[in-house]
Amino acid sequence: MSEFDFKKLQNGSDIRGIALSGVPGELPNLTRTEAERLAKGYLLWLMDKTEKKTQELKIAIGRDPRTSGQHLKNGLIMGMGGYGVTLLDCGLASTPAMFMSTVFPEYQCDGAIMITASHLPYNRNGFKFFSKDGGLNKQDIATIIESAESDEALKTLGEPDTSLLVRDMGKNVYPAHDADLMETYCGHLRELIQKGVSHPDSYDKPLQGLKIVVDAGNGSGGFYARKVLAPLGADISDSQYLSPDGTFPNHAPNPENREAMDSVAMKTLSSGADLGLIFDTDVDRSAAVDHRGREISRNSIVALAAALIAEDHPGSTVVTDSITSDHLTVFLEKELGLTHLRFQRGYKNVINKAMELNDAGTDCQLAIETSGHAALKENYFLDDGAYLATKIVIKTALLHLQGKTLDSLIENLKQPAEAKEARIPILAPDFSTYGDTVLNALERSADKESGMTLVSPNYEGVRIAFDGGWCLLRKSLHDPLLPLNLESEKQGGCKEIRDKIKPFLQEYDLLDLSPLDRI
Repeated sequence: MSEFDFKKLQNGSDIRGIALSGVPGELPNLTRTEAERLAKGYLLWLMDKTEKKTQELKIAIGRDPRTSGQHLKNGLIMGMGGYGVTLLDCGLASTPAMFMSTVFPEYQCDGAIMITASHLPYNRNGFKFFSKDGGLNKQDIATIIESAESDEALKTLGEPDTSLLVRDMGKNVYPAHDADLMETYCGHLRELIQKGVSHPDSYDKPLQGLKIVVDAGNGSGGFYARKVLAPLGADISDSQYLSPDGTFPNHAPNPENREAMDSVAMKTLSSGADLGLIFDTDVDRSAAVDHRGREISRNSIVALAAALIAEDHPGSTVVTDSITSDHLTVFLEKELGLTHLRFQRGYKNVINKAMELNDAGTDCQLAIETSGHAALKENYFLDDGAYLATKIVIKTALLHLQGKTLDSLIENLKQPAEAKEARIPILAPDFSTYGDTVLNALERSADKESGMTLVSPNYEGVRIAFDGGWCLLRKSLHDPLLPLNLESEKQGGCKEIRDKIKPFLQEYDLLDLSPLDRI
């Protein structure tokens, strides 16, 4: 039995940990050793899933630019290579492309692993696992971890075949075949744009005359400008931070980061571009900027993604996370004629709910979080930031041919006067149970309070409607926090809502309410 508690590495449906030293108080807990054991745990899971022997399996491995990625990749290869698995080394890649290695006929992998910690700081890293059915769920990760922790479970794989070892750079390693997966993936996206635009004058250069700014934040997403847009005729000359750099020296590669969004918005406006696009580190999330430098993120990216599918799928359901605004619901249902299901935070939660609805006979074409995770039924319900960007680029090009701009699609989406968030720390040792206690009590209290209306149905936390605004108090998916989201139709309204709910929260002495003072 491993002495290390692998459960500490589980982050919902991902593995995340500290891979590098250098940050005070943060010691590495995801090293080559853990990578080897997790790789074996995944191998056992995939064998059970596919009913194949190890020698029959093909698995692709890719990474984002973090400096720990190469080391962890070597750990994964050493964990699986001794059992005759065919391993493909895809090098610098995006998370969605790794799933597509199970789809593209050139590869037909049984599974894939992406080494990434998404938008987290440079010293963090992690793994995202895939099968042909998509990204693994929380319970799948728990099963992998259970095997990784158990010497007895790992022994069922047998002894690795050391005769398969080869010498590389003076070391004995198991072989992995180089695979240019990203070139295949880029060709796939280029073809989608060519077919989607079908430019009357130039099929090969459908983006001629368009200027597009791409901000990759020095993550994996620079390929989108250089290998997708530029070959199709787009002017990408003012794109920024395209070169991969795992220290992320310019800003966090994160569409939810204020500095990042301000940076791409300013560059889009100052360069006179028709469109701006920004990706997170591993390109499973994206957001946009219109030609006036106005960001299309959070509620707006949900509205835009919905507008892109509304014409072909009238009446379809759009599943979103829990913090979307009331204005978004009105836009989706009244302007676009769709149905809005406000569900839960967590990209796998909204994706799984969308798939569940389709299985039950309800047409659902889009599952999307305000964070920028967007998964479309037409694309395997894969949360793919580059695919969403491609849909946006196609529509921008088509509107350009008509003398129109992208913002016309969501011009009727109203925005609140204020939107605030406070993340309230829970100081109790059993923070999950304490959080439930607070939420249950708030639900009972709000139901009796004048001027408060409990919103129903509601699938996460407690959502309360006020005159001219609302708030949502919920538990964080993974951390000892109670995030409080507020929106108001007037300036200063969020503070008024805060003042109405604060007396209730003050009854709980294991809540740190200091973040409320910043609203």
